Amino acid sequence: MYLGIDIGTSGVKAVLVDDAQNIVDQASAPLSVQRPQPLWSEQDPADWWAATCKAVTALDPHKRSGVKAIGLSGQMHGATCLDDADNVLRRAILWNDGRSAVECSAMMGALPSLTSITGNLAMPGFTAPKLVWMQRHEPETFKKTAKVLLPKDYVRLLMSGDYASDMSDSAGTLWMDVAARDWSDDVLSLTGLHRKHMPDLFEGSSATGKLSKSVANDWGMDCVPIAGGGGDNAAGAVGSGTISSGDGFISLGTSGVVFLADGQYRPNPESAVHTFCHALPALWHQMSVMLSAASAVDFVAKITGFKTPADLYATAEHANEPGRGAMFLPYLSGERTPHNNPNAKGAFFGLTHEDNSATLAQAALEGVAFALADGIDALRDTGASIETLSVIGGGARSLYWGKILASAFDVTLHYRGGADVGPAFGAARLARLCVSSESAEDICTPPPIEATIEPDNSLRDLYSQRRVSFQKLYQNTKDLTA
Repeated sequence: MYLGIDIGTSGVKAVLVDDAQNIVDQASAPLSVQRPQPLWSEQDPADWWAATCKAVTALDPHKRSGVKAIGLSGQMHGATCLDDADNVLRRAILWNDGRSAVECSAMMGALPSLTSITGNLAMPGFTAPKLVWMQRHEPETFKKTAKVLLPKDYVRLLMSGDYASDMSDSAGTLWMDVAARDWSDDVLSLTGLHRKHMPDLFEGSSATGKLSKSVANDWGMDCVPIAGGGGDNAAGAVGSGTISSGDGFISLGTSGVVFLADGQYRPNPESAVHTFCHALPALWHQMSVMLSAASAVDFVAKITGFKTPADLYATAEHANEPGRGAMFLPYLSGERTPHNNPNAKGAFFGLTHEDNSATLAQAALEGVAFALADGIDALRDTGASIETLSVIGGGARSLYWGKILASAFDVTLHYRGGADVGPAFGAARLARLCVSSESAEDICTPPPIEATIEPDNSLRDLYSQRRVSFQKLYQNTKDLTA
């Protein structure tokens, strides 16, 4: 039995996976986000730990007792700052926080080689600009910072006492030389930090330590090894079998990600495409990232009076009517690929008296699809050929949305088993690899396809036209302030 834990933004998920790679039990615990100012997004790291313990102990105790190893996955980029006694100094600044745009520009200007070292543009979501912001705006907190850990790695610290991280998650900090798979002294120095502030680096399938005796007792298991794990998208790739060059998936979670695996390091920062290490050795990946995907749909569900997001999906599916008028910009937290604009805003446009909750639901699903399609175009501009994608994340529950997405992308979508717990499942696979002699190719196979959705020709033509209007709407509003 192997335990995978995913420290997400909206909740923690824990899954138990047996030797036949069946998910035999799963549990989750919710998390909330604090937004004390516009563009800010924070969480209390203590909440991650409380939710982790709640999710793990909710699993079947008999099955839990047979766990051989644990793997961790988590939301990327969050800055968890600790003092020299491991006390948390402030709430963690999250991946979808946009406060550090000025600091990003300053970093790019001060170190022209930044993009060639890191393979990425400096963006507010990354970890390093957050620390530069702290240095300028919270200097006393910055001075007290002895360690900076990513969300899942703070949970690891409480599990085992180790300062450790994996290559894929750490590549998203902007402190790594991504080609060399090592910290960059030049970029650390640029932000007033040194290697001593960073955790030790491991491959995602390597063991970083063991579960402490006290936590093992609380969780009802042995002091088992803990794998390096991965950032949520890289762990999701391991879970979906996306480990060979050209393999790809789309993740429909709080954010929206299109992920392509690559056996070579091929950065393309000019189009705001991310290039990071994969969670397995000698692999990298490219990603297009939008900051509000399923979370934007959830937002529309709330403001239009649906009791749950599931009701929104069901209403849109029942109406089964593609949008003709109302259009939705889903940029509720700014945007990354392809715009790199932390100040991008969301909007409904083209409303008439004929609009209602069903048409706005449809507009929300289409708006996210159009924004994701822009990211796919950015990946295609790098030379990538994208004909099929696997689908993971909570948004994978709606096959109706899948029809919209496939038609907007002109890509075939494969829905696979365990899609809604992909990162946690991938973390469990990494746990298995850290204690066995098996190969990643044998273990990290694609789960069975449960549904395939082809592009609908009539929708594809309609969405091609509507996406032009969508793109014009963004361009015409991007410099406006409310």
